[in-house]
Formats: sequence, structure tokens, C-alpha cells
Amino acid sequence: MVRRSKGDLLTGVILTVFGGWVIHEALALPYTSESGPGPGFFPLWIGIGIVLCSCFMLYAYSLRTNPNSEPRVKNSTVEIMRALGAWLAFVLAIAVLPLLGFAVSLGLLTLFLLLILDRRSPWTAVGVALGLALGFHLVFPLALGVSLPAGPWGF
Repeated sequence: MVRRSKGDLLTGVILTVFGGWVIHEALALPYTSESGPGPGFFPLWIGIGIVLCSCFMLYAYSLRTNPNSEPRVKNSTVEIMRALGAWLAFVLAIAVLPLLGFAVSLGLLTLFLLLILDRRSPWTAVGVALGLALGFHLVFPLALGVSLPAGPWGF
């Protein structure tokens, strides 16, 4: 069995309340429109998903052993720095999005995550970055007609 954490319990409760609030707000919006799903469709299902996942988290928490039964494993400094590096990379990718555009920002973010944090080969990182940028371009602007932020190069 895995050790209990009060953080897991608190996270489960907060996410359940947040999901309930999302559902409540989504129910005030139209579920459908003349052309398909309305503005309340996705928020409602996202809220339901949040509540279901947080309830599963609370159920899994209840199955764990006593908090005092196992010694606590301390996170290493390297793991903490990698996690903070990933969050910083996401923040920077969002910050440069208006300047570089979606495709370039996503590509640079993917390269950083794979090359630096995951230590993958440069060929793998470049292939995945290009594949993601191309895939997003094919799905959103071309297939769905949804524009993504463009940079100075037009993509």
C-alpha cells in the first residue's frame, strides 16, 4: 500500500468543489446552439470529468494505509528542479506566444522538454516538435477552421 498524504486529500476535496462550481456555471449556459454544441457543452463535460477524477482520487486515498505506517520518501533536489524547469518552460512558452506564434512556441517548448528535461536524442526531439506543430496546424486551422496565434513568419 501507498502512504497517505494530507495533500492528496486536500487536493481531492478542492478539485471536487471546483468541478462542482464549473458544472454549476456551465448549467447557466446554453447546452446546444443552432449549429451544434453550445457554450455550455464543453464546460459541463469538463466539470463532470473533474468531479469524477477527484472522486476517484478521494476513493484511492481512502484505500491507502495509515499515514504513520511507512517512512516518507523525500524528493531529490534534481526532481524538484526538473519540475520547476518544466513549469518555467510553460510560462515562457505562453509569454512568447504572441511574439513567435503558436507553432514556434510549441516547437521550442517541446524541444526544451525533450532535450533538456527528458534527455532524448536531438533527432527525436526535433521530430516530435515538428510533428506536433504540423499536427496542430492540420487539425485546428485546416480541418476545423480555428485560427491559432501566428508569429512574424505567418505560422
